[in-house]
Amino acid sequence: MTQPTNMIAALLETDAAQSSAALLLRPWRAADTADLVELHRDDSLRRRTSSGIDDEVGAARWVREQQRGWETGDRFAFAVVEPEAAGGEGRLVGHIVLKGVAREAPTAEVGYWTAACARGRGVASRALRTLTDWAFTTFARDGLTRLELLHQVDNTASCRVAHKCRHILTEPLPAAPPAYPLNGYLHARNL
Repeated sequence: MTQPTNMIAALLETDAAQSSAALLLRPWRAADTADLVELHRDDSLRRRTSSGIDDEVGAARWVREQQRGWETGDRFAFAVVEPEAAGGEGRLVGHIVLKGVAREAPTAEVGYWTAACARGRGVASRALRTLTDWAFTTFARDGLTRLELLHQVDNTASCRVAHKCRHILTEPLPAAPPAYPLNGYLHARNL
């Protein structure tokens, strides 16, 4: 990657939805650890992620890994935050990440999860559209022309989000434990 990471925009905003305000995508902070622990008590989220967040120590370690990705320029992880009406910090409703851009290849990967309270409200699709636009705008000059999104076959919600955001189903994938214990699907979006 030729662009220094300190020159890359770290705050992104989604479009507002008919029933909700715009979302803020920002880097993860140490102050997010308690919220992360609470969100990871959701069995559905735990089944779909391999983050291993069981307590504040694990959450702090995970946040540091996300911050290191920004420092090295190979992983750009964003907390997805729903703003509060009173102008406070807002409520954490998800995570979205762009990874693999530092290898100066034409392809990178996107991934995301949403909190139980955010599912079915368009949070993942708005965050994915925003991250996709940002990734192509920011890294196309470095050769990025394709984003890939992987999910397990039983994750129909992720399949709907991918299609809604024009990430086309390209092929089935065999299971790859422990990260992907079930067969999956590969979706792709080209510049």
